[in-house]
Amino acid sequence: QVQLVESGGGLVQAGGSLRLSCAASRPTFTISTMAWFRQVPGKEREFVARLTENGGMIAYADSVKGRFTISRDNARNTVYLQMNSLKPEDTAVYFCAGGRVVSTRQNDYKNWGQGTQVTVSS
Repeated sequence: QVQLVESGGGLVQAGGSLRLSCAASRPTFTISTMAWFRQVPGKEREFVARLTENGGMIAYADSVKGRFTISRDNARNTVYLQMNSLKPEDTAVYFCAGGRVVSTRQNDYKNWGQGTQVTVSS
């Protein structure tokens, strides 16, 4: 089991940027796939981005392509989500997840953080 702790959320105006961080309790190179999901009240958690332990197999949701960038620093046991050109519809609680398979499905991830709120004002 690994503990994941997100940080970096907050309130930002539309068009602004935020960088989310996810710190893991054990070396991230031991976690096959790291991902970000997001959830708004009343909706299912949705996939945002993922990458594998070597920084490959990167995938993004269509809604964030070209605006968000996922990366990882295995030396710091941390995964990042750089979010640029934010829109009000990006408002959600963002969750970090770790798993053994390369997937965009939340059920494939067994380790989750507590989430961090991102609010984008118009």
